[in-house]
Amino acid sequence: MKKLLLVTLLMISALMASAQKNTPKSYIEQFKEDAIRIMHETGIPASIVLGVAMHESGCGNSKLAKNLNNQFGVKGSGRIVYYQHKKKVTTAYKRYESGYDSFQDFARILTERSEFSGLAGSLTHFDYQGWAHGIQKRGYAHDRHWSKYVLGIIKHYQLNSFDENPSDTVSQKADLQNRVAQSH
Repeated sequence: MKKLLLVTLLMISALMASAQKNTPKSYIEQFKEDAIRIMHETGIPASIVLGVAMHESGCGNSKLAKNLNNQFGVKGSGRIVYYQHKKKVTTAYKRYESGYDSFQDFARILTERSEFSGLAGSLTHFDYQGWAHGIQKRGYAHDRHWSKYVLGIIKHYQLNSFDENPSDTVSQKADLQNRVAQSH
């Protein structure tokens, strides 16, 4: 009887733990509007903001994302203390009030730091491939495959559909005009 109770409790706790884990789909739904807003404010493609966040935070499941709202692994200038499983953890990573604040800081890094600031002037908000390669080339990540991982996420989840390509807008307007003309 005790073994059955123990197994049941373990199964319930495992189900609860897995229910708390973000999926790529739930992460996209949670943060796509924030990424689009950042794109409109800064010119950084929404797909880049979302793809990098998904890669760096494991879709919000990393310790940094859960405990500090840090979706990008951004380090700060001081020490932050948080508790995980009743254990004190001291870290150099930044704490944010929300995921959106983390997204804004990432955009600030890409637009204001000298090593990245040229990207916004030379790339459009629908050239996600150029952004991924440019960010890696300028030293954002040490892994030489980093841009491939981010681009793989963007392509797999079609995050580039959140980027507003002017040619798409033009063709959509032309399509609408053709339909209106045909109906008259």
